[in-house]
Amino acid sequence: MTTTKPTGPTGLRETKKRETRQLISDRATGLFIEQGFERTTIAEIADAARVAKKTVTNYFPHKEDLALDHQDEFVAGLAHAVAARESGESALAALRRAFLSAVAAQDPVAGFAGPEFTRMVTESPTLSTCLRGLHDQREDALAEALAGATGATGDDITPRTAAALLGGVHRVLFRRIQDLTLAGRTNPEIAAVLAEEATRAFGLLEPALADYARA
Repeated sequence: MTTTKPTGPTGLRETKKRETRQLISDRATGLFIEQGFERTTIAEIADAARVAKKTVTNYFPHKEDLALDHQDEFVAGLAHAVAARESGESALAALRRAFLSAVAAQDPVAGFAGPEFTRMVTESPTLSTCLRGLHDQREDALAEALAGATGATGDDITPRTAAALLGGVHRVLFRRIQDLTLAGRTNPEIAAVLAEEATRAFGLLEPALADYARA
């Protein structure tokens, strides 16, 4: 017979915090989709989640955080793929492999967010601007990872240039997923298209980056 160790007060508090955060995020997303991001207020979100306005802002300091709540994962994703590349694998190969894996999984962070959420983001000037900023931050993080992987000096333009090329492909593919979603294609259909198009897109970088940052 096995026994389960009771959860202590700290564990219960952390669980409650996670549940509250998720509830606020879910209610906010529903309102954003229904009313539009710009037209939805923090007060309405607080009412829908049955919490105080201050509770909402404590969990989500900026309104955009309520809609794009995987920002940290998005920004760090490319740098992480480079850091986790396999022995003998170049940065290009690692990023291509990671992207194709995300496509196969139809990962929301890669853009598979569904038509309602995608439309909400693309129709909001605020969220569109925020998303462009996240792409920039992701490219900056990638440049740092590439510099570390190659031992580049601070004034070496190569990691920044490589990051711009690799980040540019990811921007194009992210937008492609959005466009196909808004055109009414299902996630499995989009994944099939992107598997072929991503291979071609990354292939364009082979002449310049085939051996760059090889582990």
